[in-house]
Amino acid sequence: MKSLKFEALLIFISLEGSEVKLASYRCLENNNYLVLDIIIGQNVQSQTFKIKLIKNGKLKEEINYEIKERNPDYITRNSFGPSDVLYLITPDRYVNGNPENDAIDGMKEKPNRTFQGGRHGGDIEGLSKSLDYIREMGFTAIWINPVLENDMPQYSYHGYATTDFYKVDQRFGTNEQYVELVKKAHKKGIKVIMDMIVNHCGSEHWWMKNVPASDWFNYQEKNMGQENIHNEDYQITTHRKTSVQDPYIAEIDLKEFSDGWFVPTMPDLNQKNEVMAKYLIQNSIWWIEYSGIDGIRMDTYPYPDKDFMANWTCQLQDEYPTFNTVGEEWHKDPAIVAFWQQGKKNPNGYVSCLPSLMDFPLQKSVSVALNEEESKWSGWVQAYATLALDFQYANPEELVVFPDNHDMNRFFTQVNEDFDLFKLGITYLLTVRGTPQIYYGTEVLMKNPNSEEHGIIRSDFPGGWHGDKVNAMTGEGLTDQQKEAQVFFKKILHWRKNQSAVHYGKLLHYNPKNGIYVLFRYNESDKVMIVLSKSKEDTTLELNRFSQLINGNESGVEILSGEEIQFNGTLEIPAMTPMVIDLD
Repeated sequence: MKSLKFEALLIFISLEGSEVKLASYRCLENNNYLVLDIIIGQNVQSQTFKIKLIKNGKLKEEINYEIKERNPDYITRNSFGPSDVLYLITPDRYVNGNPENDAIDGMKEKPNRTFQGGRHGGDIEGLSKSLDYIREMGFTAIWINPVLENDMPQYSYHGYATTDFYKVDQRFGTNEQYVELVKKAHKKGIKVIMDMIVNHCGSEHWWMKNVPASDWFNYQEKNMGQENIHNEDYQITTHRKTSVQDPYIAEIDLKEFSDGWFVPTMPDLNQKNEVMAKYLIQNSIWWIEYSGIDGIRMDTYPYPDKDFMANWTCQLQDEYPTFNTVGEEWHKDPAIVAFWQQGKKNPNGYVSCLPSLMDFPLQKSVSVALNEEESKWSGWVQAYATLALDFQYANPEELVVFPDNHDMNRFFTQVNEDFDLFKLGITYLLTVRGTPQIYYGTEVLMKNPNSEEHGIIRSDFPGGWHGDKVNAMTGEGLTDQQKEAQVFFKKILHWRKNQSAVHYGKLLHYNPKNGIYVLFRYNESDKVMIVLSKSKEDTTLELNRFSQLINGNESGVEILSGEEIQFNGTLEIPAMTPMVIDLD
């Protein structure tokens, strides 16, 4: 026990516990906030210790702080990686498992399913009830858009305007229900990835009503304490993402990018403030330990202070050496994305511990490739050329590849609802290097024609609400093409689960010719040949060009059709068709 006098408040702090001691204490600029630095011994046992605030010899407040027993597998927990396929879910738009929590007394926004930007009622209970469908489809992990409290007046359904970093939004459920979801998913062989944001919070966060310090937010020039931050204080970010890497950058340009607010309703957090930085890092560690999640997807990765992000990633890795985190760097240039990955030797000496990033460059090039006419300089060559830039990454096999996500047009819309192009793109992204991610509803050809509004892109999953006439989970009301899409996904996803060559094997690809792009994934024991034909006519492919890997193989099985393929010098390729051949 250690008793100290805090002069600013004339309060004694008494800390009672085993293997815990008070290292330091301080009041923030706003004296409503008292910060204690507590050292917890390595051999500490689970316990509840007491923090006593004593003023004028009398007990003013007693706080019980619980130290829980550590998860025994925290060092070696099985995180996500290339052997997985992630299923991205916007929870408010997926399945409404409990209509009774759609509206919560005291919370600002009420449900309105007729408004695309409103809350529709999907929740954690709905996710739990959907796990069998997710497993049967062949997905091995779910990335869930943010579930933390977003008590905002409107447009709160997406979850990216946090108002309490330690609390699940009650309209989704409770902290306990989230933990139970993780446990249920694990029992079914499904991992859970948590969507996090450290760049900003929501403008209705309780900090805004009682700001802890004058540098708690970026572009916070005044209004500390009981006052709210007013609109004239902030500046919107320039979104100039090359600012961080630019060797000629002016200080003001870097500040306007990194310190600028994302939108007016999302105040930009100042991670240069030591207490803020520690709060955010400890919050991430707490969620990993408390909930048992298998990974993190970090939103708006390049926008916070870059040195803080290095510290955040490295502290997480020190604590959880096998834990995987993927960062969102939305840029079409691999050089900009590669800057942030662990192991990258950057000219400015920046060191990161971030294992994975979203592969936006490849996503963009695949979409362009599928929509362009085939020529020497267009079509499949776009994807081929982008993949050839993998030398810029420290670990390209750790990237997350995807056809679409919650912020862009649905993939079926990207390819102008051409089912043949859709299958070609999906096949490529499920067999190329990296960890694939599929957005909910892509497996039933969800689309957003004539509108790029996020509320339309994130439309309700068919069958997720009582009374839906179409149900993707049962097949009721689906078109023949939608059913075919589901079967297509199931075949390739279940096959992929046991393909070590596709998970971590090497990749060899050939310059596309005549609209045909050929790749191989291989290791010492297995070889897979992927043939992607955009040709509008059936084609005979001469196999001698691919002898580097085909030599010694006389046949294979095309996994989508189930047909036996004989290698007799040529291969018949149907028009506008993907082929995935498991070589004997």
